[in-house]
Amino acid sequence: MKIAELIGLDPTEEKYLKDVSDEEFFGYPARPLIEAENILLAKTPSIAYFSMEYGLAPSIYHTFKTVNPIMKSNILAEHEVFSNMKDMDYYHLLPVQKILDLPIYSGGLGVLAGDSLKSAADVGLSLVGIGILWNKGYFRQKFWFRAGGQVPEAMSWDPRSYPGLIPLKPRLDIQLSGQKLHLKLWKYYVYSYDKKHVVPLVLLDSNVPENPEYFQELTDQLYRSTNGWLKLCQRAILGMGGVKAIEALGYSVDKYHLNEGHAALAFVEKAKTREPEKLGKLFAYTCHTPVEAGHDRFDLQELSAALGAEAAEIVKRFGRDERNPSQANLTQLAMSVSERVNAVAQKHGEITRLQFPRFRDKIESITNGIHTHTWLSAPIKDLLNKHKEKIGDWENDPTLLRNAGNLMNDAAFRRDLWSAHIENKKALARFLEFWYFDEKTFTVCWARRIAPYKRPTLLLEDPNRLIEIARRVGPLQIVIAGKAHPADVPASIHLDAMLEKINMLNGERKLIRIAFLENYDTYFAKKLTSGSDVWLNNPLPPFEASGTSGMKAILNGVVQLSTLDGWVVEAADKNIGRIFGYAPPPGEIGSESDLKLDQDSKELYKSLEEMAALYYATAYGKTAIEDSPWLEMMINCLSESGFFNTQRMILEYKDRIWQA
Repeated sequence: MKIAELIGLDPTEEKYLKDVSDEEFFGYPARPLIEAENILLAKTPSIAYFSMEYGLAPSIYHTFKTVNPIMKSNILAEHEVFSNMKDMDYYHLLPVQKILDLPIYSGGLGVLAGDSLKSAADVGLSLVGIGILWNKGYFRQKFWFRAGGQVPEAMSWDPRSYPGLIPLKPRLDIQLSGQKLHLKLWKYYVYSYDKKHVVPLVLLDSNVPENPEYFQELTDQLYRSTNGWLKLCQRAILGMGGVKAIEALGYSVDKYHLNEGHAALAFVEKAKTREPEKLGKLFAYTCHTPVEAGHDRFDLQELSAALGAEAAEIVKRFGRDERNPSQANLTQLAMSVSERVNAVAQKHGEITRLQFPRFRDKIESITNGIHTHTWLSAPIKDLLNKHKEKIGDWENDPTLLRNAGNLMNDAAFRRDLWSAHIENKKALARFLEFWYFDEKTFTVCWARRIAPYKRPTLLLEDPNRLIEIARRVGPLQIVIAGKAHPADVPASIHLDAMLEKINMLNGERKLIRIAFLENYDTYFAKKLTSGSDVWLNNPLPPFEASGTSGMKAILNGVVQLSTLDGWVVEAADKNIGRIFGYAPPPGEIGSESDLKLDQDSKELYKSLEEMAALYYATAYGKTAIEDSPWLEMMINCLSESGFFNTQRMILEYKDRIWQA
């Protein structure tokens, strides 16, 4: 069978045959792709991984090549900065010239899903990802420079000229609101780090001429949350459409993994043709959040009108909200019908069992990770390879990075690590050279989705205190990045406050340089998680289920300044930085609305000043590299990254959740 037929490529799309042959797929070897497809088409047990979003980071890892022209909308060439150096903001753009990240994700949940597919490929699992082709992505962030604030813009990109993304011949349809919704399928292949294995990602798309306009728009924008019917339809496309996509492609799947409750309607689709009680062993579910807004609820009458009476009855039976019986709760549906349920960190498991006591006996904890080969910077990779004899074959087995801790007293390793770190800082300084960043200045970064519980304003709560620290200890460089969902008014208020505080520091640019980057994505994440000295993580405990940005930072030896929440709880006694701030008593969850900004900002500034002093003692040579406590923390960070990676995580899923 020719490869085009095997992978299901639409035969009318002849332009793709320039990049797809029996030997190569967009510049990558075709053999792993052929093997993966044949296994999925055989009766071999395989896993289907459903997620609303996937952050695959093709701009920084495994970038496909194409002989066909790439449309301009798929290239990111302009990028603005909001800083306390307004002249620089006006005259300069960041020097970005890269392919747009496949815009089917919004943040950490999507990046975790993308990293999971990569690690599944790394270990050779037979797995297929199921998602949605978002024709307008999430949104494009623009700053309103005159008054401060975020202006969301609709983004535009071209799936037909995106390298590695191919349209498929099979089509399918599902019933929505009494009408037939037609869905087109696309496919993108995720290669292992050594290009020996692949995992296919199948994406559903309603933007086809056969659909009325209001159906075509269903797969326009990710997390368009102002319309309940639209949200429900998107979840039906992912769950119900995803099951039909697997059937249309002829894949043999015996485990359906629901990455968040967005995909819970996959069970409903399966239950239409099989006894629901016998389906539990087929399903597994991962809960990613203790935040109330993260659990989808829908009015049961609205659900019945959209999905039909049969589907509504299944949802009522297994997913009726415990506190409001007129609503469906997709989290409870997913927990009810899945044999295996897991939270994404040990602490998150405790909180999830408190939130959902009816399911406490089936809720396990598998701590998240990050894909080592995507997020490791080149200088640190060179360092690890230079000392590979003592660390081990970390590329094949990232858990061996724990052996970096054995080099704590190795003077050569310490010097090499510091040199690699300075190289990363130089790269960030070159990137921000128009804003006068340099590699010698103590650099702090806060970058993630902007949400109230993540307390984005905490570092800027008292600008005068920052000025005092800079005067006493040394200058500060601060990089901030992140988006607030356009419909999240409290988050937008926090963002506005951040920009206002940055404006207040315009007269202090010699002491403090602050740059807020627009449109935070995986490209910027890699630069920031490797090029800063301190990664700041200050959510209100216990509402950060896991968090993964700090994991990317410790992989590059970047020291942590964090509250006691998420993954950090499991490394708090490992001397990877400083832990500060409020933590609720054991067995209590607390309130999302009581952000404790005043008390925790004071503790943050105290810890920040201590860390700046430690850093400058090393950077200025007052403390030798061989004896520096800062290098001790950096080495501990590297060593802990041996645990916080998706290869370890995916093997835990394989053994404990999928039992594959």
